[in-house]
Amino acid sequence: MTQTVVETDAAQSPKDFHIFGCGISFSVSPTIHNAGFRHLNVPYNYDIQESASIDDVAGLIANERFGGASVTMPHKLHVHKFCKEQTDTARLIGAINTLVVRSSGNQRVIIGDNTDWSGLYSIITNYAEGMKGDRSPKVGLVIGAGGASRAALYSMYRSGLQQTYVVNRTQANAEQIKANFAETFNIIVLASLQDLPCLPDIIIGTVPADVTTEEQFSSIFKTEGLCIDMAYKPRQTPLLTAAQRNKGWSTVTGLEVLLAQAYDQFRLWTDLEAPVEEMKEAVALHEIEKERKAVSNIL
Repeated sequence: MTQTVVETDAAQSPKDFHIFGCGISFSVSPTIHNAGFRHLNVPYNYDIQESASIDDVAGLIANERFGGASVTMPHKLHVHKFCKEQTDTARLIGAINTLVVRSSGNQRVIIGDNTDWSGLYSIITNYAEGMKGDRSPKVGLVIGAGGASRAALYSMYRSGLQQTYVVNRTQANAEQIKANFAETFNIIVLASLQDLPCLPDIIIGTVPADVTTEEQFSSIFKTEGLCIDMAYKPRQTPLLTAAQRNKGWSTVTGLEVLLAQAYDQFRLWTDLEAPVEEMKEAVALHEIEKERKAVSNIL
Protein backbone atom coordinates (compact mmCIF):
# COMPACT_ATOMS: atom_id res chain seq x y z
CA MET A 1 0.00 0.00 0.00
CA THR A 2 1.40 3.40 -1.02
CA GLN A 3 1.20 6.10 1.61
CA THR A 4 0.36 9.61 0.49
CA VAL A 5 2.36 12.41 2.10
CA VAL A 6 0.70 15.81 2.20
CA GLU A 7 3.03 18.76 2.41
CA THR A 8 0.99 21.86 3.27
CA ASP A 9 1.28 24.43 6.01
CA ALA A 10 -2.00 23.26 7.51
CA ALA A 11 -0.82 19.67 7.56
CA GLN A 12 2.13 20.56 9.80
CA SER A 13 -0.15 21.76 12.60
CA PRO A 14 -1.59 19.01 14.87
CA LYS A 15 -5.37 18.95 14.95
CA ASP A 16 -7.94 17.16 17.07
CA PHE A 17 -11.19 15.86 15.61
CA HIS A 18 -14.00 14.31 17.62
CA ILE A 19 -17.42 12.73 17.51
CA PHE A 20 -19.90 14.32 19.92
CA GLY A 21 -22.92 12.37 21.09
CA CYS A 22 -24.46 10.15 23.76
CA GLY A 23 -24.26 6.35 23.75
CA ILE A 24 -21.54 6.34 21.08
CA SER A 25 -18.87 4.15 22.67
CA PHE A 26 -19.37 1.64 19.81
CA SER A 27 -18.76 4.23 17.06
CA VAL A 28 -16.46 3.16 14.22
CA SER A 29 -15.92 6.76 13.12
CA PRO A 30 -12.46 6.93 14.78
CA THR A 31 -11.44 3.84 12.79
CA ILE A 32 -12.61 5.46 9.55
CA HIS A 33 -11.08 8.91 9.95
CA ASN A 34 -7.84 7.91 11.66
CA ALA A 35 -7.18 5.49 8.78
CA GLY A 36 -7.51 8.42 6.39
CA PHE A 37 -5.24 10.64 8.46
CA ARG A 38 -2.60 7.92 8.66
CA HIS A 39 -2.70 7.38 4.92
CA LEU A 40 -2.14 11.08 4.29
CA ASN A 41 0.55 11.17 6.98
CA VAL A 42 -0.94 14.21 8.73
CA PRO A 43 -0.71 14.85 12.52
CA TYR A 44 -4.45 14.63 13.07
CA ASN A 45 -6.35 12.50 15.58
CA TYR A 46 -10.04 11.63 15.87
CA ASP A 47 -11.64 10.35 19.07
CA ILE A 48 -14.94 9.76 20.84
CA GLN A 49 -16.21 12.45 23.20
CA GLU A 50 -19.37 11.21 24.85
CA SER A 51 -21.51 13.77 26.66
CA ALA A 52 -25.07 14.16 27.84
CA SER A 53 -25.10 17.84 26.85
CA ILE A 54 -23.42 19.62 23.95
CA ASP A 55 -22.34 22.26 26.47
CA ASP A 56 -20.00 19.70 28.00
CA VAL A 57 -17.74 19.83 24.92
CA ALA A 58 -17.57 23.62 24.62
CA GLY A 59 -13.96 23.60 25.78
CA LEU A 60 -12.95 21.16 23.03
CA ILE A 61 -14.57 23.32 20.35
CA ALA A 62 -12.83 26.43 21.69
CA ASN A 63 -9.42 24.74 21.77
CA GLU A 64 -6.97 26.00 19.15
CA ARG A 65 -6.23 22.42 18.06
CA PHE A 66 -9.89 21.76 17.25
CA GLY A 67 -10.10 20.79 13.59
CA GLY A 68 -13.72 19.73 13.32
CA ALA A 69 -16.23 17.18 14.58
CA SER A 70 -18.92 14.70 13.74
CA VAL A 71 -22.11 15.35 15.67
CA THR A 72 -24.69 12.70 16.42
CA MET A 73 -27.83 12.50 18.53
CA PRO A 74 -28.92 14.07 20.72
CA HIS A 75 -26.70 17.05 19.81
CA LYS A 76 -27.53 17.56 16.12
CA LEU A 77 -30.36 19.93 16.98
CA HIS A 78 -28.43 21.98 19.57
CA VAL A 79 -24.85 22.31 18.38
CA HIS A 80 -25.76 25.33 16.22
CA LYS A 81 -25.14 27.52 19.27
CA PHE A 82 -21.41 27.06 18.68
CA CYS A 83 -21.62 27.86 14.96
CA LYS A 84 -21.00 31.30 13.56
CA GLU A 85 -22.35 30.09 10.23
CA GLN A 86 -24.50 27.26 8.89
CA THR A 87 -24.70 25.97 5.35
CA ASP A 88 -28.02 26.42 3.57
CA THR A 89 -28.60 22.67 3.57
CA ALA A 90 -27.94 22.30 7.29
CA ARG A 91 -30.35 25.14 7.99
CA LEU A 92 -33.03 23.68 5.72
CA ILE A 93 -32.66 20.15 7.09
CA GLY A 94 -32.67 21.54 10.62
CA ALA A 95 -29.80 19.39 11.87
CA ILE A 96 -26.00 19.67 11.96
CA ASN A 97 -23.85 16.55 11.89
CA THR A 98 -20.52 18.16 10.94
CA LEU A 99 -18.52 21.04 12.41
CA VAL A 100 -15.97 22.60 10.07
CA VAL A 101 -13.31 25.12 11.05
CA ARG A 102 -12.36 27.90 8.65
CA SER A 103 -10.11 30.93 9.08
CA SER A 104 -11.31 34.49 8.50
CA GLY A 105 -8.38 36.81 9.05
CA ASN A 106 -7.18 36.10 12.57
CA GLN A 107 -10.51 34.59 13.56
CA ARG A 108 -11.60 30.95 13.60
CA VAL A 109 -15.06 30.42 12.16
CA ILE A 110 -17.07 27.33 13.14
CA ILE A 111 -19.43 26.27 10.37
CA GLY A 112 -22.29 23.82 10.83
CA ASP A 113 -22.90 21.48 7.91
CA ASN A 114 -24.83 18.27 7.18
CA THR A 115 -23.26 15.33 5.35
CA ASP A 116 -25.98 12.82 6.25
CA TRP A 117 -27.96 13.96 3.21
CA SER A 118 -24.99 14.12 0.84
CA GLY A 119 -23.85 10.61 1.78
CA LEU A 120 -27.32 9.28 1.03
CA TYR A 121 -27.49 11.36 -2.16
CA SER A 122 -24.30 9.75 -3.47
CA ILE A 123 -25.67 6.26 -2.76
CA ILE A 124 -29.01 7.00 -4.47
CA THR A 125 -27.49 8.66 -7.53
CA ASN A 126 -24.94 5.87 -7.98
CA TYR A 127 -27.81 3.39 -7.96
CA ALA A 128 -29.97 5.50 -10.29
CA GLU A 129 -27.20 5.72 -12.90
CA GLY A 130 -27.75 2.05 -13.66
CA MET A 131 -31.54 2.35 -13.82
CA LYS A 132 -32.18 4.46 -16.90
CA GLY A 133 -35.43 5.12 -18.75
CA ASP A 134 -38.66 3.72 -17.35
CA ARG A 135 -36.70 1.91 -14.63
CA SER A 136 -35.25 5.11 -13.13
CA PRO A 137 -36.43 5.63 -9.53
CA LYS A 138 -39.36 7.99 -9.14
CA VAL A 139 -40.97 7.25 -5.77
CA GLY A 140 -39.29 7.32 -2.36
CA LEU A 141 -40.38 6.19 1.09
CA VAL A 142 -38.82 7.25 4.38
CA ILE A 143 -39.67 5.24 7.48
CA GLY A 144 -39.46 7.35 10.63
CA ALA A 145 -39.64 11.07 11.37
CA GLY A 146 -36.66 11.78 13.60
CA GLY A 147 -33.57 13.86 12.80
CA ALA A 148 -32.19 11.34 10.30
CA SER A 149 -35.42 11.33 8.30
CA ARG A 150 -34.95 14.99 7.39
CA ALA A 151 -31.65 14.20 5.70
CA ALA A 152 -33.20 11.16 4.01
CA LEU A 153 -36.12 13.15 2.59
CA TYR A 154 -33.86 15.94 1.40
CA SER A 155 -31.53 13.47 -0.32
CA MET A 156 -34.51 12.04 -2.21
CA TYR A 157 -35.57 15.51 -3.30
CA ARG A 158 -32.06 16.39 -4.50
CA SER A 159 -31.86 13.04 -6.32
CA GLY A 160 -34.83 14.06 -8.44
CA LEU A 161 -37.48 11.66 -7.16
CA GLN A 162 -40.93 12.78 -8.22
CA GLN A 163 -42.74 11.81 -5.02
CA THR A 164 -41.72 11.10 -1.45
CA TYR A 165 -43.75 9.48 1.31
CA VAL A 166 -43.00 9.39 5.01
CA VAL A 167 -44.49 7.00 7.56
CA ASN A 168 -44.05 7.42 11.30
CA ARG A 169 -45.67 5.98 14.40
CA THR A 170 -46.44 9.51 15.65
CA GLN A 171 -48.03 11.12 12.63
CA ALA A 172 -47.79 14.65 14.07
CA ASN A 173 -43.99 14.49 13.93
CA ALA A 174 -44.12 13.60 10.24
CA GLU A 175 -46.57 16.43 9.59
CA GLN A 176 -44.13 18.86 11.22
CA ILE A 177 -41.32 17.74 8.91
CA LYS A 178 -43.66 18.16 5.93
CA ALA A 179 -44.39 21.72 7.04
CA ASN A 180 -40.68 22.48 7.48
CA PHE A 181 -39.93 21.46 3.88
CA ALA A 182 -43.17 22.81 2.35
CA GLU A 183 -41.52 25.75 0.57
CA THR A 184 -38.90 23.49 -1.02
CA PHE A 185 -40.69 20.27 -1.96
CA ASN A 186 -43.82 18.29 -1.18
CA ILE A 187 -43.99 15.29 1.15
CA ILE A 188 -47.00 13.02 1.57
CA VAL A 189 -47.52 11.80 5.14
CA LEU A 190 -49.07 8.37 5.57
CA ALA A 191 -50.58 6.86 8.70
CA SER A 192 -49.17 3.41 7.98
CA LEU A 193 -47.26 1.38 5.41
CA GLN A 194 -50.55 -0.20 4.34
CA ASP A 195 -51.67 3.24 3.08
CA LEU A 196 -49.01 3.47 0.35
CA PRO A 197 -50.83 4.43 -2.88
CA CYS A 198 -47.97 2.97 -4.92
CA LEU A 199 -44.90 0.93 -4.08
CA PRO A 200 -41.62 2.87 -3.73
CA ASP A 201 -38.43 2.58 -5.78
CA ILE A 202 -36.22 3.85 -2.96
CA ILE A 203 -36.76 3.05 0.72
CA ILE A 204 -34.76 4.58 3.57
CA GLY A 205 -35.23 3.35 7.13
CA THR A 206 -34.35 5.82 9.89
CA VAL A 207 -35.67 4.11 13.02
CA PRO A 208 -33.77 1.87 15.47
CA ALA A 209 -33.69 -1.71 14.24
CA ASP A 210 -34.78 -3.15 17.59
CA VAL A 211 -38.25 -1.60 17.33
CA THR A 212 -39.02 -3.19 13.95
CA THR A 213 -39.85 -6.64 12.58
CA GLU A 214 -39.43 -8.21 9.14
CA GLU A 215 -43.16 -8.86 8.89
CA GLN A 216 -44.18 -5.20 9.04
CA PHE A 217 -42.18 -4.51 5.86
CA SER A 218 -43.24 -7.57 3.86
CA SER A 219 -45.73 -5.78 1.58
CA ILE A 220 -43.79 -2.66 0.54
CA PHE A 221 -41.46 -4.06 -2.13
CA LYS A 222 -42.08 -3.97 -5.88
CA THR A 223 -40.04 -5.90 -8.48
CA GLU A 224 -36.81 -3.95 -7.95
CA GLY A 225 -35.44 -1.05 -5.99
CA LEU A 226 -32.94 0.24 -3.46
CA CYS A 227 -33.33 -0.19 0.30
CA ILE A 228 -31.11 1.74 2.71
CA ASP A 229 -31.18 1.39 6.48
CA MET A 230 -29.44 4.13 8.43
CA ALA A 231 -29.43 2.00 11.58
CA TYR A 232 -26.21 -0.01 11.92
CA LYS A 233 -26.61 -1.78 15.22
CA PRO A 234 -27.06 -4.59 14.30
CA ARG A 235 -25.67 -4.45 10.77
CA GLN A 236 -28.39 -6.76 9.43
CA THR A 237 -31.71 -5.11 10.27
CA PRO A 238 -35.25 -6.47 9.81
CA LEU A 239 -35.84 -3.95 7.00
CA LEU A 240 -32.77 -5.10 5.06
CA THR A 241 -33.70 -8.75 5.57
CA ALA A 242 -37.20 -8.10 4.25
CA ALA A 243 -35.75 -6.33 1.18
CA GLN A 244 -33.30 -9.16 0.50
CA ARG A 245 -36.18 -11.59 0.16
CA ASN A 246 -36.88 -9.82 -3.14
CA LYS A 247 -34.18 -10.63 -5.71
CA GLY A 248 -34.44 -7.34 -7.58
CA TRP A 249 -33.60 -5.22 -4.55
CA SER A 250 -30.20 -3.75 -3.71
CA THR A 251 -29.53 -3.11 -0.03
CA VAL A 252 -27.22 -0.70 1.76
CA THR A 253 -26.31 -1.08 5.42
CA GLY A 254 -26.03 1.69 7.98
CA LEU A 255 -22.28 1.14 8.02
CA GLU A 256 -22.10 1.89 4.31
CA VAL A 257 -24.14 5.06 4.90
CA LEU A 258 -21.74 6.05 7.68
CA LEU A 259 -18.80 5.61 5.33
CA ALA A 260 -20.44 7.61 2.54
CA GLN A 261 -21.06 10.64 4.74
CA ALA A 262 -17.60 10.27 6.35
CA TYR A 263 -15.95 10.74 2.95
CA ASP A 264 -17.69 14.11 2.66
CA GLN A 265 -16.69 15.06 6.20
CA PHE A 266 -13.09 14.18 5.49
CA ARG A 267 -13.07 16.39 2.39
CA LEU A 268 -14.59 19.30 4.30
CA TRP A 269 -12.01 19.01 7.08
CA THR A 270 -8.90 18.50 4.97
CA ASP A 271 -9.80 20.00 1.55
CA LEU A 272 -8.55 16.68 0.14
CA GLU A 273 -10.30 13.70 -1.35
CA ALA A 274 -10.84 10.90 1.15
CA PRO A 275 -8.69 7.77 0.67
CA VAL A 276 -11.78 5.62 0.23
CA GLU A 277 -10.16 2.22 -0.17
CA GLU A 278 -7.96 2.65 2.91
CA MET A 279 -10.92 3.77 5.01
CA LYS A 280 -13.03 0.83 3.83
CA GLU A 281 -10.20 -1.59 4.54
CA ALA A 282 -9.76 -0.23 8.07
CA VAL A 283 -13.47 -0.78 8.78
CA ALA A 284 -13.36 -4.30 7.34
CA LEU A 285 -10.42 -5.19 9.58
CA HIS A 286 -12.20 -3.62 12.54
CA GLU A 287 -15.27 -5.77 11.89
CA ILE A 288 -13.17 -8.93 11.58
CA GLU A 289 -11.44 -8.20 14.88
CA LYS A 290 -14.75 -7.48 16.59
CA GLU A 291 -16.15 -10.78 15.34
CA ARG A 292 -13.02 -12.63 16.49
CA LYS A 293 -13.36 -11.20 19.99
CA ALA A 294 -17.05 -12.07 20.11
CA VAL A 295 -16.32 -15.70 19.19
CA SER A 296 -13.46 -15.81 21.68
CA ASN A 297 -15.75 -14.59 24.47
CA ILE A 298 -18.30 -17.28 23.65
CA LEU A 299 -15.66 -20.00 23.69
